[in-house]
Amino acid sequence: MTDTTRTEPTGPATRTTRDLTRAAVSGWLGTAMEFMDFQLYSLAAAIVFNKIFFPDVSPAIGLIAAMATYGVGYVARLAGAVYFGRMGDRIGRKKVLFLTILLMGASTTLIGALPTYATIGILAPILLVVLRLVQGFGAGAEIAGATVMLAEYAPTRRRGLVASLVSLGTNSGTLAASGLWAILLAVLSDEQLLAWGWRLPFLLSFALMIFAVWLRRNLKESPVFEERPDVVDGVAMSRTEVESALSESALTASTLSESTLSASAVTASARATSSPEKKRASVLEAGIRQRKGKAFFLALGLRFGQAGNSGLIQTFLVGYIATNLHADRAVPTDAIVYGSLLGFATVPLIGLLGDRFGRRPMYVALTLLTMAFAFPMMLLITSGSTPALMLGMVLGLNVGVLGLFSLESVTMAELFGSRTRFTQLALSKEIGGILATAVGPVIAASLTAVTGSWWPIAAMLVVYSLITLVSAFLAPETRGRDLVRLEDAV
Repeated sequence: MTDTTRTEPTGPATRTTRDLTRAAVSGWLGTAMEFMDFQLYSLAAAIVFNKIFFPDVSPAIGLIAAMATYGVGYVARLAGAVYFGRMGDRIGRKKVLFLTILLMGASTTLIGALPTYATIGILAPILLVVLRLVQGFGAGAEIAGATVMLAEYAPTRRRGLVASLVSLGTNSGTLAASGLWAILLAVLSDEQLLAWGWRLPFLLSFALMIFAVWLRRNLKESPVFEERPDVVDGVAMSRTEVESALSESALTASTLSESTLSASAVTASARATSSPEKKRASVLEAGIRQRKGKAFFLALGLRFGQAGNSGLIQTFLVGYIATNLHADRAVPTDAIVYGSLLGFATVPLIGLLGDRFGRRPMYVALTLLTMAFAFPMMLLITSGSTPALMLGMVLGLNVGVLGLFSLESVTMAELFGSRTRFTQLALSKEIGGILATAVGPVIAASLTAVTGSWWPIAAMLVVYSLITLVSAFLAPETRGRDLVRLEDAV
């Protein structure tokens, strides 16, 4: 496939190394907070929330209710992606990222201050659900906004590396939350944990929120957003306003070209034809005339492999290994921790290779490796050897999940035009995540129960990766694309 989107970038407004460092730390920290908040909640829901917020029902029903409050956050994420995505494309990335970090941090902190069922009765779980909704509403646009901001800040030749730092936030947040809970479980008794210990991780997140809010308050706007031709005084023009501006430009050009009053009029007409205003009009027209949709579905396909593989390896396999293979639950959990630690090298390495060889070749290589390794990985996991099991999970996590996540961070941003980049990226991430991550483990559980075998898990990894492989073949090469352009890459 020929590359139809590669252009020489005009170059957004320059930012200093200090500005780029601040943006990188901000993006990493926000994503780390998002995943830490959700991991803190998921662990609390599994360990203590059924006892302190739903004590008047059976333990099984209490656990279901606690996990249901965890699930409502994903519904709110989709709403947040739509609301904040459109806001980010309209008034800028910086303002939205300030709001999302504030919503996530405040709701997480307040969860730690909630009275329990024993204190205020049914109002306690109701408030828990409300705060969970607020938390998810802010998180729905956080990782997308951070991805957009870093991609638009980064130097063109290092865009893959810089944008991949967002992916490192997922490792940092998950490891931090897991570490906090591991410490609590090790040093506190059950009585202490239920009485006050469970609050500590949520309340400690307040300090992190204050630092993140300060950092983003002093962050400069994305240079790409500032250079967009449809942005006037820091606010994007509506479609009606753009069409009105195009009509006025066309009318002016027509009037000048038809004038024959003097030689000066002919000169003015020639100047109008080649003026910066004429160029701006053509860029605006390209941005609003293009039919949307193709880039979105390609991004959805790219997202499907990473999200689907993540749901299987990081969620389903942990329970499958403990339940079906009768291994200690700490074994797959430790494997995820080791895999996440290795990811601190994998993620930037894939970002660098994407900058060197292009996004499409790296997508093809990683998806083919995942497909080839799917069945050997399951053979390692089911071999009965703990080292083999851990090796299989660590390699599967880094190749099929974290490696693809690193590529996804920059490629999806490059696929979309600057006028709707935030909205489309947020929606493709959230919809792809819900379809693949939420449904995948349920399908895997059903198929393994019916067949009594592990092969459906490997087959699903192949299918998920194949969807991303096909999407990568259909997508154009986006490395080096001018991110100021309003239209999508396809």
